[in-house]
Amino acid sequence: MSPESTAAAPRRRRFGWPQRVFSQVLLMQLAIATGVTVLATGLFLAPLSAQLDDQAMRRALAIAQTAASTEAAEDLAGSRPTADGPVQAEAERIRRATDAEYIVIMDMGGVRWSHTSPEQIGRVVSTDPSAALAGREVMEIDDGTLGRSARGKVPLRDGDGRIVGAVSVGIEYDSVRDRLFSAIPGLLLYAGGALAAGAIAAYLISRRLQRQTHDLAFSDISALLAEREAMLHGIREGVVALDSAGRIRLMNDEAQRLLGVASDGGGQPLEQVLGEGRTTDVLAGRVTGEDLVTVRGHRVLIANRMPTDDGGAVATLRDRTELEQLGRELDSTRGLIDALRAQDHEHANRLHTLLGLLELEMHEEAVEFVTEVVGVHRATAEQVTEKIHDPLLASLLVGKATVAAERGVSLRIAPDTLLPDRLVDPRGLVTVLGNLVDNAMDAAAGSIEPRVEVELWSRGRTAVLRVADSGPGVPAEQRELIFTEGWTTKELPVHGKRGLGLALVRRLAERQGGSARVEEAEGGGAEFVVVLPEALSELTEPESEPATAAEAR
Repeated sequence: MSPESTAAAPRRRRFGWPQRVFSQVLLMQLAIATGVTVLATGLFLAPLSAQLDDQAMRRALAIAQTAASTEAAEDLAGSRPTADGPVQAEAERIRRATDAEYIVIMDMGGVRWSHTSPEQIGRVVSTDPSAALAGREVMEIDDGTLGRSARGKVPLRDGDGRIVGAVSVGIEYDSVRDRLFSAIPGLLLYAGGALAAGAIAAYLISRRLQRQTHDLAFSDISALLAEREAMLHGIREGVVALDSAGRIRLMNDEAQRLLGVASDGGGQPLEQVLGEGRTTDVLAGRVTGEDLVTVRGHRVLIANRMPTDDGGAVATLRDRTELEQLGRELDSTRGLIDALRAQDHEHANRLHTLLGLLELEMHEEAVEFVTEVVGVHRATAEQVTEKIHDPLLASLLVGKATVAAERGVSLRIAPDTLLPDRLVDPRGLVTVLGNLVDNAMDAAAGSIEPRVEVELWSRGRTAVLRVADSGPGVPAEQRELIFTEGWTTKELPVHGKRGLGLALVRRLAERQGGSARVEEAEGGGAEFVVVLPEALSELTEPESEPATAAEAR
């Protein structure tokens, strides 16, 4: 590119179409106001000109009718067409009185008996008088010997009503045009006022748009919108924008996935799209705070809400499900480590005891001691597997029994417990039972005689879980609140928030059409009951009791 073309480019931009929204809108509105003003003025002048023409022709016709009603017909019959005749004198008197341009009185042959120019008297008229001589009244704009004029023609009748001639009156057309032109300055004054008001309004509107658009160009706004769409639908955080009435403005793809909705719900109320619940309350701002925990379906979400200047809000959602699961696994691992550490200490004590018995050559006592220690663990495992046939649940309870024993809590299986190996979702039931047992052990740990009782039984496809503890129990006013996400009476763990276990229990139960509730246990403490109507598959063949460890031997 040459230096000349480089230097010319800025000059072309300077005189080209402006880029800013303020300038473009102002120019467009001024052009619209000017065009409307010009159009309105033209539309007003066009009928005004026709109206003035009509008024001039009617005035000429009225003067002609006045002239025809005088004694002109008798003077026409009793005199000759001369410049000093009575017809000319009467016509000139009426012309001067009415300020007409001319009054021409003619006979049946079209010969003038009066005229503004005396030399035209006695000559035939220059325009066709046949219509007036035939008895019709005529109004027209026409050109004659005196130029363009508004004309009125009427027949001239004698005393018997016979047509003896015609009267033609003309009003100078320049006078009509002068009246039209005289009306234009006032009209333009009003039009200018309207244009000025439109310009002021356009300026104020443009200034408001300038503030709202931060003086950006339309191309910049279009680019920002495109970038916003790409960003909102590309990020891995859910974004939900709400207006001041609580209707959804925008919901990006990740938010739809996390909330489990099929569409972005644009323009619909939040409650209509998500239904009632804590998630809706958090997004609507009825629950306040930072990093609020909520459960939607099987997902654990972290929500933050930021109000906007127009009364709406933008909420962000992060998926914490995997992190929460890892945190719970970490809690479980720590619990097992503590249990293993205690078992290691206890195992060392038992080995020391066994070593002492052997050194003292108390062999029979050593055999009895080993048999007793092994028998306790075997009895616990056999008790669980006899009543709970699913291996995952049985393993969970055996492990929990070990942890409970190390914590000084008595974990027992209720006598009526019996659960077949037909679970549809064993992992879900492990989550439910594990959360309930953990909470029960925490609650019972501080009581005088800490105990936890677990009961599982089935009827058809329905499974019922009952976990009771000897803890302080749950006050009646808090029995629904404890199932709310984020509610807890425990100290926060290192990895994050508590208050999700019971919320997940209820959510998993409700997903299967069941329920979760808490009541007062017999003898004090809390009793959690979970009913799962579709927890077991259909029974296809008679169930057989599993062989116990003794029978297997």
